[in-house]
Amino acid sequence: MNGDIGLWAVPLAMLGGAIRVSTPFLFVSLGEVITERSGRINLGLEGTLVFGAMAGYALAYLTGSAWVGVLAAALAGSVFGLIHGLLCSLPKVNDIAIGIALMLLGTGLAFFFGKPYIQPVAPDLPAIDLGWWSDLPQVQAALKVNVLFIAGAVLAVALAWMLKKTRIGLTLRVVGDSSDAARALGISPSKVRILATAFGGALAGIGGAYLSLFYPGSWNEGISSGQGLIAVALVIFARWSPVWCFFAALLFGAAGALGPALQSIGITSGYYLSYAAPFVLTLIVLILSSSKSGALTGAPRELSITK
Repeated sequence: MNGDIGLWAVPLAMLGGAIRVSTPFLFVSLGEVITERSGRINLGLEGTLVFGAMAGYALAYLTGSAWVGVLAAALAGSVFGLIHGLLCSLPKVNDIAIGIALMLLGTGLAFFFGKPYIQPVAPDLPAIDLGWWSDLPQVQAALKVNVLFIAGAVLAVALAWMLKKTRIGLTLRVVGDSSDAARALGISPSKVRILATAFGGALAGIGGAYLSLFYPGSWNEGISSGQGLIAVALVIFARWSPVWCFFAALLFGAAGALGPALQSIGITSGYYLSYAAPFVLTLIVLILSSSKSGALTGAPRELSITK
């Protein structure tokens, strides 16, 4: 069968890109949802994502197992989250300032420790070929789905259920909405926020492992391209809902795939503009979120940005 499908290559490439590119957005945003639901914002997730990518790639290379790399990235991310949570629990410490400091620290440490792993080749994470039924290579490439994407989709639903139906979710929401109410119920807001931030960091680390072990599937210093920061804006766009984070991540992933999709059919004019689509989308989201009518609807009341 002729593999030339003309303009259909664009939506197919964007579908494949939405699946591949969205996974780091999904994991980081899910982690940030849990963190912000507890009343804390973590802007250090960009550094956590990059360090997780490096740690996952290094351990996968040294052990020969991509899944060990994923676990190592989750552990590294949880340590960063734990440090953020502990520092922010101190009196007169600002969440945003600590987040920026940890973002720079994580990025710097990843660059320093990651230099020996730029050239070596680590094992890739496995993918499920859902396009087996088609003879078109474009369809097969678009429907090659990594296991972590499926895990992220399931996790989004599970976290939404947890927040609404379980005691843990209720505790998280109470702490995020009112520290005084939480203390009246015998709940320690500080402890809950530390654990939530550590959990969010672990998910961000897994997002980083996906970058280095599947797409693009190598370690280098510019692997993240600001995805950790974009994911924070994505959480606002998704109104702190894990399920909406899934759809928002797909949207941002499709925007990120726009440039390569247009290039695949020979459209190269406006090259840099098409590659800037995720950043333009982020800017639009932030502008819309800052309007009086839709400003921070659904945000936890203890969140720093709502005060």
